[in-house]
Amino acid sequence: MSILADVAPGLRGMPTGLPRVVPIDRKLFPDGLRTSGQHPPIDSQLRPFEEFPREIIGPTVWKPQEMIDHPEKWIHRWTEEELGELLQAVENFIASGEPLVHINKTNFRVPRFEPQLRIIRDDILNGRGFMVFRGIPMDKWGRHKAAVATMGLSVHLGYLLSQNKLGLILGHVTNQGADYNKDLHFIKISATNAPQFYHTDETDIVGLLFCNPGETGGASGCASAHTVWNELVKERPDVAKLLASPIWYVDRKGEVTPGQEPWFKNPIFFMEPGGKERVYCKWDPYFVKSLKRFSDQGLIPPLSEEQLEAMDVLEATCQKNGLVYNCEIGDIQFVSCCQTFHSRTGFTDPPPPLPPRYLLRTWIGTPEQEGGWCLPFHDSFYPKRGGIQVDNTPPMAEPLVTAGGTS
Repeated sequence: MSILADVAPGLRGMPTGLPRVVPIDRKLFPDGLRTSGQHPPIDSQLRPFEEFPREIIGPTVWKPQEMIDHPEKWIHRWTEEELGELLQAVENFIASGEPLVHINKTNFRVPRFEPQLRIIRDDILNGRGFMVFRGIPMDKWGRHKAAVATMGLSVHLGYLLSQNKLGLILGHVTNQGADYNKDLHFIKISATNAPQFYHTDETDIVGLLFCNPGETGGASGCASAHTVWNELVKERPDVAKLLASPIWYVDRKGEVTPGQEPWFKNPIFFMEPGGKERVYCKWDPYFVKSLKRFSDQGLIPPLSEEQLEAMDVLEATCQKNGLVYNCEIGDIQFVSCCQTFHSRTGFTDPPPPLPPRYLLRTWIGTPEQEGGWCLPFHDSFYPKRGGIQVDNTPPMAEPLVTAGGTS
């Protein structure tokens, strides 16, 4: 039975395989909010390819050379005054003794910077789709204070989401030596040093704090999904149509709540069913390639030759239109997963005793009623929409010790 079927039996058209409603335990979720999790879309709210725009215009459409020529558009360099206010907010929160999972925009205040932060939030959500904050002195602040700052900025953009079955709202992105070639069905590429192809995360906005660089590689990439869409429609409309079709199975990689299937199915490109009717993207090739164990059993169809080609064309088009750049220690990068693909080149870690490449990650939900995109999912209005939630696993945040394993 679906979530809404429990509370409104007369509703129709909801996707199957949704977990049942479970009352929220305030001891586990003190704010009364639980990450919604991964869900299939509502079929009746999906739009056919014929209704998609043939050309998207506006601030969400950009080419990499524009960003190279104008770094001031997407790099915000902290002023001394802003850093002072940010550090004061960090120290005030730490002094309060509140657990890190309780951080919110009421107990983490940066009043002089908040008007600017609201403008940046709008640009991330409705414009270019990414921003890099530069200048946190990691050598002076240390990882813990920088992590509090990252989470504090994140809660002014939206709601912190669980990122895996352990409930981490502060994820660790570092090479943990996992062999994704052997165990792709449960390994996440963020726990390896392999390249991450252009993709989106299971969230509205992803935040990344750069703590330590690799010895080589590890460059970030961003590409406008709307620029990519325009080119696909012009050059390969057959591929665009396939990518806009609800035929793509996505692996949950074992992060399943009872009542859910081990996969869900959706398009790669959607249209908002209401609101501004913008084109929305949802894609990670590593969560599609890993499904072979199910197709071998005949539980789902294998990827067709047309789908395999479409995946290659999508990646090539992203690379052609992607901005690749190196982040610095102390950078905090925020990327919208609604209209922006992001990537990472493969990397090598420096030899000991130098620390390995290390990033800390937040996932941020932006519900529809608070300026987020209108999505064809039942949780479009949920504050903590998206993310990954298994059972009643409570949120956890540990900035200093690698947590979460490889899956």
